[in-house]
Amino acid sequence: MLNNIGLPGLLLIAVVVLVLFGRGKISSLMGEVGKGITSFKKGINEGQDEIRNASEEDAKDITPQRTDAGTHPATDLKTEKDKV
Repeated sequence: MLNNIGLPGLLLIAVVVLVLFGRGKISSLMGEVGKGITSFKKGINEGQDEIRNASEEDAKDITPQRTDAGTHPATDLKTEKDKV
């Protein structure tokens, strides 16, 4: 059914909507749609920034855990290999 509308049908629908709602109402509606799209894009960018900042904070803390006070895990491995 919608495949047969064509350009004349779309123009007729646009004229009917313009007559029913008026130019001012349609322009204010389109302005609100534009604000909504802008707000959506801003929210997406803020979400990506939060994810990026969280991953950077996790990447900063890569220090190895110490097994004993004063010994380093890499040093412990070398001493174990030397013993064998």
